[in-house]
Amino acid sequence: MKLSFSVLFATLGMSAAFVPSADLASRFVAMNLVSTTESTDSDAFTKPDRVIMDKLPTLFVYDHCPFCVRVRVALGFKNVKYNVSFLGNDDVETPTALVGKKISPIFKFPADDIIMAESMDIIKLVDSDERFGPTGLLKHSSGRTDLKVWQKSVQSTLRTLQRPRYVATGLLPEFAQLDARHGFIQGHQLPPYDKPEWREELEMEEKLKIYAEAMAMDPAPMVEELNAKLVELDDKVFSEHYCTEGGLSLDDIDLWARLRSITIIKGIQWPSGLRAYMDNLSELADVPLYDEMAI
Repeated sequence: MKLSFSVLFATLGMSAAFVPSADLASRFVAMNLVSTTESTDSDAFTKPDRVIMDKLPTLFVYDHCPFCVRVRVALGFKNVKYNVSFLGNDDVETPTALVGKKISPIFKFPADDIIMAESMDIIKLVDSDERFGPTGLLKHSSGRTDLKVWQKSVQSTLRTLQRPRYVATGLLPEFAQLDARHGFIQGHQLPPYDKPEWREELEMEEKLKIYAEAMAMDPAPMVEELNAKLVELDDKVFSEHYCTEGGLSLDDIDLWARLRSITIIKGIQWPSGLRAYMDNLSELADVPLYDEMAI
């Protein structure tokens, strides 16, 4: 589906505010319902018992941020109940009051009066403290370079397709208001611009135009390219339950968190094994995919 310039300009604040259709909104709500069917596959990861603390930890995140998703996935795998607080993308005050700067994710653990940032540090904490359930549940990163090389190979394509869609849906909580959408566009370049050039040389109106044009263009060639890259990745993912032989690991937490945002792009064709991997880990992590809001 191609968005018209009128809809895009509205979403970006260049005219009236964008209001998503009732059908799209209802499907977005529905996608948060996850299956409770238990897998009979012996390779599937089995969640430990539910952990519910007297004082729940709180995770401050942006929904689209892969580093934030990493922690949500880890907590989901460990079956820990927590509060999730979605920060507005233009909210500088809240994270600065918590950790001294605008950053995410931020983990607040009231039992120890801890407030900390950095996704992997948070994951290390929750997987080494028995109050969060069995320790050492997540295998260490394997150090695979092939997954990193693949991620680098699609970086430009994903930035072009994903970033405009984050703000264009009107549904991601961190972009609920115009100032937040503008804040994201102000700081996140689209190819072929590099970050310094985008931030220092372009005026905001030019950036809005570039984002609108990126959304209005025919995405078919780039989607076709990305579909081919997913076939390539499918050969690198070990099974529908984990990407590296030996079981669920930090490899999965990083890879899945990055792949999740691809589901916001309409027309993506997932190889069956990779699609099963995305669905299985989505359910385990209790983190929904974007399929129902793809544009």
